[in-house]
This record gives sequence, structure tokens and C-alpha cells, in this order.
Amino acid sequence: MSKIELIATSTFGLEELVKLEVKRLGYEQITVENGKVTFIADEAAIPRANLWLRTADRVRLKIGEFKATSFEELFEQTKALPWEDWIGENDEFPVSGKSIKSQLFSVPNCQAIVKKAIVERLKQKYDVEWFEEDGAKYPIEVALLKDTVTLTIDTSGKGLHKRGYRVDATDAPIKETLAAAMVMISRWREDRVMIDPFCGSGTIPIEAAMIGKNMAPGLNREFVSEGWNRVPESLWKAARAEAMSSIRQDAEVKIQASDCDPAAIEIAKENAREAGVEDCIEFKVQEMAKIKSDKEYGYIICNPPYGERLGEQKEARQLYKRMGEVFEQFETWSKYVITSDDQFEKLYGKKTNKKRKLYNGRIKVDYYQFFGPKPPASMMGKFKNK
Repeated sequence: MSKIELIATSTFGLEELVKLEVKRLGYEQITVENGKVTFIADEAAIPRANLWLRTADRVRLKIGEFKATSFEELFEQTKALPWEDWIGENDEFPVSGKSIKSQLFSVPNCQAIVKKAIVERLKQKYDVEWFEEDGAKYPIEVALLKDTVTLTIDTSGKGLHKRGYRVDATDAPIKETLAAAMVMISRWREDRVMIDPFCGSGTIPIEAAMIGKNMAPGLNREFVSEGWNRVPESLWKAARAEAMSSIRQDAEVKIQASDCDPAAIEIAKENAREAGVEDCIEFKVQEMAKIKSDKEYGYIICNPPYGERLGEQKEARQLYKRMGEVFEQFETWSKYVITSDDQFEKLYGKKTNKKRKLYNGRIKVDYYQFFGPKPPASMMGKFKNK
């Protein structure tokens, strides 16, 4: 197999987590920039990265990068790239685009020129005048940033947050990639109990359970690159077999998830069944104030209401005060809370040990981290031998 360059795109603030995941897959030549992690790999990395990356948005195949300040430069340099290495005579190749701080600011014009350049290249290579585009799909993106053009092909199709288990969702679901990031940042392990008192449709506990059982997040879905000639079915079969054999079937994952909305709990239960982790999560219709555990050490990880809508902020802020009182009973536990309210610490009544800026969709949020004490060495041994 030949060397290729892949780009794992991400939400701002999650780049280092994506880099960590890429390294865990065994790829070393990694470059991190805002919103993306680039790495050198081979064709087998396309199915492996799509199946395994929990916090990335997409996996893109980089075809070329160059400077362009005129449409002529854009056309000629696009045409010079080896598109025929990937795109066949009958394949479909729609072009999308974006332009930031570049002289070529008209995205529709850039898309049209890139499409025309690729067509001209393929005409020469395949000696044809017309392309039916009824074969495999190769979604191309032309991205301009400060006059630098990056041309990629999307290998994922639907965003990687589309795991395939969400049968239904509540009004304000958290993205699966962000939920996984919250769990990973907390360094929660499957041998410790976890509570989510605002579970909604169950995204955070489901993602935690999948991490605890080492389940590849993409196992229940399909990807656009599954129909590509350069990524044969044998590579996908091998990647899925690897993912299946990596599941820790004997992992004892114990997660408590609750919400005051009975309808949300029913949705969460169904989503957990679809994800294959219903045995790991105890769902309950319950007010946040009633959470309890007989475990001395554990984690609370949650996404409470933000009060973004007019008239809801007062109610949300009263909730944050109550959270401070209720969570105080879990004095040896670690607590992790994500919210857009910059007054959270004051309302909660305690200074955070660490705060991390993230984005929940388009909403700028902070991830507040309150660290509990480490269990004594004797208990740590108990956890490891569990």
C-alpha cells in the first residue's frame, strides 16, 4: 500500500484529543493545527480511523495544497493533481467549498473552477468527453485560508458523531463527539462508578460505556469510502474484525444515568440498546437532587441546562446553586460540568481545579473540572484487580 495524507477534522479545543487517538492507532507522523490533525498513513488507515476516532468530526484524504490568488492559478494547480489515482471514469465527485481571509472569496466560483479542472484532468486520463457520475461517491472540498488552497476528499460521508445508535433525541442533545471528549478529558475508567444526573437522551453515559468496553464508535454505521476501489472490501473487513475483537466483553461498567423527564429516559434506554451497552447503564427517572451512591469514589459527568433561551437563565442559575449543594455530599468524587454560563463557579459555590474552553455545536462553553482526592493505594489495587 502507498503512503497517503489524512486529515482528521475536529471542533476547536479537541485537537489534542484527536491527536492522542491517532497516536493510539499507531500513526506517528502527526501535525496539529486549529481544527485539524494531519497524519501520514496508508489506505488501511481510512477504515481504521473512521471506525475508531471518537472525537474527530471527519476523516479527509488530502489530495493537494498550494497558494492561489487568481482563478487561473486555482484551475491550473487543481488540474495538475493526480485525481485519477482515486476517482474512476464513472464515479461521482461533487465539490463543496469554504473561503476565509482569501482573495478568492467567492465560494461558488471556486467550487465551479475546481470541478471544471478535475473534469478536464479526467477527460485527458480516461479519453472521454462526458462523465455519467453514477459510480462511487467522492465528496471533494476546496478550502481556502489566507490564499492557501487545500483540496481533500471526504472519506466519512456523514459526520463521525453519527454513530448509528441514536434512535431519537431530546430537544437539546449534546454531540456524541463532545460527550466522548468530556469522558476522555475526565480520565474516567470503567472500574469506577459514574453518574450523569442530566442524561437526556443518554449520550454521555452511552459514550462512556462504549469507552469502558473499548467499542469502536463507528461499528454500527457505514462510510462513503466503503465503495472506493483504492479501499477494497478486504480492508474494511479486517478493520471491523479488529474492532470486534477489541471489545472488552468482560468489562464491568457501572454507570447511573437519570433525568427528570420520563420521555427522555425512554429514548435513552432505546439508544443504549441500539449501541449495545444497555447492560452497563442504570437509567432512572429522577430529579438531580435525589442522586446518591454508596461508593466512596466516583465521577459525576454532566451537561446541565444552559438557560440559553430568553427567560430560562434564571431557572438554570438556580439549578447551578442547587447542584453545588447536592454535589457537596460526594466530597471524595470528581465532578465535571459543561455549561455556557460564565458565572457557573460563583453560582456552584466552588472554584474549579481546571477549566477548558470548548464548543457545543455553535455555543461556546466551558468544561469545569473539580478533582476529587485519589483513592488510597489499597483501594487502587482493588480497582485494578476487579
